[in-house]
Amino acid sequence: MTASTTLYPPEGFGAPKNRKGHATGDLGLPAGTEIFSADNHISVADDIFYERFPEELKGAAPRIWYEDGAYMVGMKGKAWTGGDFGRVLMQYDDLAGAASNNIAARIRELKEDGIDKELAFPNAVLALFHYPDKALRERVFRIYNEHIAALQEQSNGHFYGVGLINWWDPKGARSTLEELKALGLKTFLLPLNPGKDDEGNIYDYGSTAMDAVWDEIEASGIPVSHHIGETPPKTPCENNSVVVGMMVNVDSFREQFAKYVFSGILDRHPKLKIGWFEGGIAWVPTALQDAEHMLASYRHMFNHELQHDVRYYWDKHMAASFMVDPLGLRLIDEIGVDNVMWSSDYPHNESTFGYSEKSLAAVVEAVGPQNATKIVSTNIQKFLGLQ
Repeated sequence: MTASTTLYPPEGFGAPKNRKGHATGDLGLPAGTEIFSADNHISVADDIFYERFPEELKGAAPRIWYEDGAYMVGMKGKAWTGGDFGRVLMQYDDLAGAASNNIAARIRELKEDGIDKELAFPNAVLALFHYPDKALRERVFRIYNEHIAALQEQSNGHFYGVGLINWWDPKGARSTLEELKALGLKTFLLPLNPGKDDEGNIYDYGSTAMDAVWDEIEASGIPVSHHIGETPPKTPCENNSVVVGMMVNVDSFREQFAKYVFSGILDRHPKLKIGWFEGGIAWVPTALQDAEHMLASYRHMFNHELQHDVRYYWDKHMAASFMVDPLGLRLIDEIGVDNVMWSSDYPHNESTFGYSEKSLAAVVEAVGPQNATKIVSTNIQKFLGLQ
């Protein structure tokens, strides 16, 4: 029996909307340790885009509405969050604190689960990542940032929101980063799939053509966040498609990790900080191992020569989050205790909501109280510039 199977009841945990926190308060951590979840999620409950678009543009505004237990995003009554996405939202959006209309309930529910602070990523709003009109897309992102920053202000230090920026245009990148910073947001979500330019060409994050955007990100000093969830299954799936989709979610991390290292993004932008969220940490040693092998095998063919060894880029620039990852914790010396962040992933199905005290205790048992404090509290605060 593995460490993870002892956490899991035979019948599973059930829908998050039916779970409750069971914080014990005694995890073996140093007194005064504040548990900081590095990756939670929040649904927008209000029709913010329609409300804040100018009158002449309201017809083009994405709409938000509540339907069948979930907050949907779409237009003209048609949700862009249908299928598996919508069914998953229905598992947790009815939690009192899952959406943006009750930050007090959210803080209370997390406290009952033993969590003091959180970094919160979007839910259904991610459907707007590739809204075809780029000017309207940027307007949507600005409105979202204002909304999430207001929640951050209301939370009195309990809630930190993840913003959205223009990544397709250097000038837009600069202005959205400046606004994000002025709002007090500490990081932003950069899609793993950057989409297409106006001529239909897919953007290449590792190209020198994108360097001007990376210049703006680096100059801002704001860390980059990447998150799973953009990689659907490549073939149809009749049975249990939700979990098949979840199983392949982390595969796009490898492609972007390779671009940071081998395409020269980090060589040309040595001040960048990157976080990888919700993909666990066990993928890291295999990615590093394979990258070292590929470096030795293909270096003679490179058109960009690396300035450092592979592990330097991970150690200096990157960190990753996990919820339950006993294998990753056994490999902590390969990953680095300073490069690992715990999260509950509230309120998702795969979150530890309802058993976070067991997940946290497993971290303490695996690495000891002092290193566990880094993983469950201080590492994410350093990533966000709060320490």
